[in-house]
Amino acid sequence: MIRMLAIGLAAAGFAAPAVAQSWPAKPVRMVIGFAAGGSVDLVGRIMAPRLSEMLAQPVIIETRAGAGGNIAGELVARALPDGYTILLSSGGALGGNLAIYTRMPYDPLKDLAPVGMLVYQGNVLIVNPSVPAKTVKDFIVLARARPGVLNYGSGGNGSSQHMSGELFASQAKVKMVHVPYKGGAPAMVDLLGGQVDLMFQTIPEALQQVKAGKVRALGVTGSRTSAALPGVPTIAEAALPGFEFEGWMGAAVPPATPAAIIGRLNAEQNRILGEKDTRARLAEAGLDLAGGTAEQMAAMMKDQAARMVRLAKDAGIRPVD
Repeated sequence: MIRMLAIGLAAAGFAAPAVAQSWPAKPVRMVIGFAAGGSVDLVGRIMAPRLSEMLAQPVIIETRAGAGGNIAGELVARALPDGYTILLSSGGALGGNLAIYTRMPYDPLKDLAPVGMLVYQGNVLIVNPSVPAKTVKDFIVLARARPGVLNYGSGGNGSSQHMSGELFASQAKVKMVHVPYKGGAPAMVDLLGGQVDLMFQTIPEALQQVKAGKVRALGVTGSRTSAALPGVPTIAEAALPGFEFEGWMGAAVPPATPAAIIGRLNAEQNRILGEKDTRARLAEAGLDLAGGTAEQMAAMMKDQAARMVRLAKDAGIRPVD
């Protein structure tokens, strides 16, 4: 089911009509704020080739990892509003990070123009095999017995891995140590090596290692089980009724990008999401389609920021610089 969940900003002080009419006349760069091999990178590499075909111009992925996606977000926020720079990011850099960073280098709600949502992604609680817990309940008992000892990796402060971990700690009444990385992929490397004990990893990044038996999946963070992880219950049904955390991804451009360009990007993006091959590849990775308008994504960004601020306050998360 495609859940249609963004805003067209008016061009100001910019030759919008002329640019929009000739666009695109050169390669477009798609900026991704997380390390290669992660779920955001995966979605980018599915979308970019098809978008390139539709625009008849190369769409080049540029990785700018770090700061929970803020490095990439700032780059796009400060770029020329000419349609040649697109941000593909998870919800943190699109609003959620306002709850985590004391000094954001840009305001996602003001300094980015949404194009449209792409996918929803649940996370899964996975542990290194050395962790003696076979179920979510087992893990909670273990974590309560070892306060401040177990550490969990994430794709960075404000990432879905981080925030779902904090929500879990708050509701389960356990204390764990958060270890942020520049993306989910390098965090997974350290989980496999035993440098961190667990992760609330995105399902696409966890799947291969779960299937290979290199990590143990205990429960998914969403409101429903994942077809990609048969037999793995939701955390809510396994141990914490009411627990739910679901991440998402979307595309955005610099503010004042002509509405005609945003409209074209949105239309092509939704067209790609509607293709059978795209749907199959995303489903295989454990991702749910989103799509929708720019206005709907704007509303999601605003809601995400508000929800993350509440979560940070309730969980006692200390903002970082």
